This record gives sequence, C-alpha cells and structure tokens, in this order.
Amino acid sequence: MIADLQQLVDSVGDRLGRSVALDDSNLHILVTTTHPGEVDQARVESLVRRAFPKAFLQYVASFGAWESRDIFTLPARPELGIAIARIGIPVRYENVLQGFLWLLESEGPLSETHADLLRETAEDAALVLHRRFLLGELERRRERELARDLLTTDPQLRCEAATSLVDEDLLAAGPVAVLAVTLPHPAAEPLADKDRLAIAVGLDRARRRLPAGHAIQLERPDHGVLIVSHLGPRSEAGLTDLGTILRDTVVRETGRARPECWVGIGDKRKALADCHASYVEARRATDVAAVVRVLGSVVHHRQLGVYSLLARVTPEDLRLSLHPGLHKLRDHDSGNDGLTSTLETFLDNAGSAKRTAELLCIQRASLYYRLRRIQEIAEVDLDNGEDRLALHQSLKIARLLGLSAAR
Repeated sequence: MIADLQQLVDSVGDRLGRSVALDDSNLHILVTTTHPGEVDQARVESLVRRAFPKAFLQYVASFGAWESRDIFTLPARPELGIAIARIGIPVRYENVLQGFLWLLESEGPLSETHADLLRETAEDAALVLHRRFLLGELERRRERELARDLLTTDPQLRCEAATSLVDEDLLAAGPVAVLAVTLPHPAAEPLADKDRLAIAVGLDRARRRLPAGHAIQLERPDHGVLIVSHLGPRSEAGLTDLGTILRDTVVRETGRARPECWVGIGDKRKALADCHASYVEARRATDVAAVVRVLGSVVHHRQLGVYSLLARVTPEDLRLSLHPGLHKLRDHDSGNDGLTSTLETFLDNAGSAKRTAELLCIQRASLYYRLRRIQEIAEVDLDNGEDRLALHQSLKIARLLGLSAAR
C-alpha cells in the first residue's frame, strides 16, 4: 500500500512540477516526493521525525482542516517554523477523512487545471487509504482472534495460535511476557465505553514503542492485554517502561489520577505458547495492586511476595483466617491511635525498633509504649515468633481485602 501511495504522489508531483506530501488523518506523514525548491523548518522536521510538531498540528486544526471538503491554504507562521504557506486538500472516502495532500505555496500558484488534478489525486489516494484501512482491520481481527487463543487454558489451542502468529508475521518468536491493565469498575461488570477506549489507546501507544511484530494487543470487557515477544536481556526494565507508558496514557485519556489505573506485568516465559501463565500473573498483579496501594500502580508479579499466594484464596476464606487480635486492634484504632499501622511498620522492618521509630518519626520510648499497648489490646506476645508471623500475615491479608486500619 505504501508503494502505491508513493507512486501516486510521485506521479502527481511530476505532472504538477512541484513537491507533494501525503499525511494520514493525524498528520503523520506517509509518503512524500523530493523537494527541489525551498523548504522551511516545519517541513524539515516533518521529514526527519516522520511527524509534525504538536504546535503545527494545533495550528492546522485552528483553520478547520479536519472539517474541510476542498482545497484550502494554510498561511505561514514563522514562529512555528512555518515560513512557507501550504496548500492542502483533505483526502476523504465517502466523507470519512483518510488524510491530507500538501503542496508548498512557494513553488507557485495553483492553476484551475492543476487544482482539478489535485482533487483527482485526493480521490485516488482515498481509495488506496481505504483499502489500507480495510486490510488493517482484517489483520487486527485475525490478530485478536489468535491473541484470544494464545491466552486460553487449552494447551493445543495455544500452540496452534503461537504457530499461526509467527507464520503470519504478526508476532516474532522468542521469550514473551504479558502486561494487563485495568481501571476501577464494579465487580463482574464491564468497563465503561470511555475507559475501554482509553485502554485501547494506551495499549496502542505502548505497542508503537516497540519494533513491528514485537507486540500484539487485546481489549477485553474489563481489562486490556499487551503480549510482548522477542524480549532482550534488559527486558525487565523495558517492560516497566512500557507499563509506565501504558498507565500514563490511560490516565491522560480518562482524566483519572495515576493510582486509579493498575498495570500488572507477568514473568517472562521462553515461548509464545507458554504466555498464558504470564497472563494469569499479570492479571493477579493488577488485582493485588488495586487493593494493596503500597505496591504502586505498575507492578511486576515477582514483586507481590506473599500477596501472590494470598490472591489465590477466596475472600471469605481470607477473612476467616484473620488473627482475632487484629480485629481488636482495628476496633481500638477507631479512636485514631494508629496502633495497627505501628504494628505493620514494626513487623515489616523485622522488629527493628530503631528503624520503625525513624519511619514513624517518633521517639523510641513512644514506640515501646505503643508496642506494649498493642500486646495488651491484641492479647499477643511480640517476642513470640508464632504471634508475630500470624499478625504479619493477617495484616497483609487485610490489605489484600482492602480493609482499613480502623472499622
């Protein structure tokens, strides 16, 4: 398709005797002819970066380019690097905008004959771009179908999907990991349409940071999935970067705060057919991150620690396993004494009074007083290893269940 578009702009460029550029509907440059005449900084940057600067895009929008139906002129704007005015025409297929054809006004006026030729070229380009869109849709549909099969619990189906993805050049073979992303929503209900669209945009942006064939995406009713293949030696850092890009894009698209978008990253597997396990881990990481906020909003499965095991137990069984002493502390903390958080900090730091006092910004004498009160209220002995283990585990379960320190 790109070859067809290049041939098209080269042909009209020769007939017009001037340079021609074709962008998609987002002003990302697709193809361009050579530039025998003068060009300005905006054109140079568009050629080097393969995209127009943001300020230029906003300037074009201010002239109603996306609503135009015929040839229009974009005046020069030197402060934006646009020293030369542009002549543009929208490329539309059945009134749907596919892109823009651009000429440089500095290469001479546009006669009526040449204007008609430009209109004909826009129609031809619209057909090519529409076919390109349809083929892309077919490819995406096939990709989604195989991605679903790749994440199923059926080993045979996973192997067949992995083989097809590689054979059809949709995904490269090699080590693979899965990222999952979700947003707050009622249990057992799908995400709102706006949130699903934001997740699709986030997945697409993260995917575009990788070479072609190194990732595929899948949008599901309550979450999104990015399958990343052909991972290199620095894959862990790279996956974290991708997760951050994914989260930040979704947050920007929805207007939410960062802690309200959770990205889980599954562990790496050696082969595509084994990525289902990574997917399960990624989903578990998002579930845990949503309730255990101290882990952050971009979480690797390996970071979950004991939460990974606890997340496999039903919420009701987890509640039943809570140490009775923790219930007493939480009841007492309704008076905002902070004894539960003191206990958690103390146990998280292996019983180090010095470190706990520093983290809580209190004197060590105050800490010892709190610890005595905790033992009295919870009826436990913090010098006893069994009591400390049971309380520490219960605190982690309480976080996983989303229980606050006080009832």
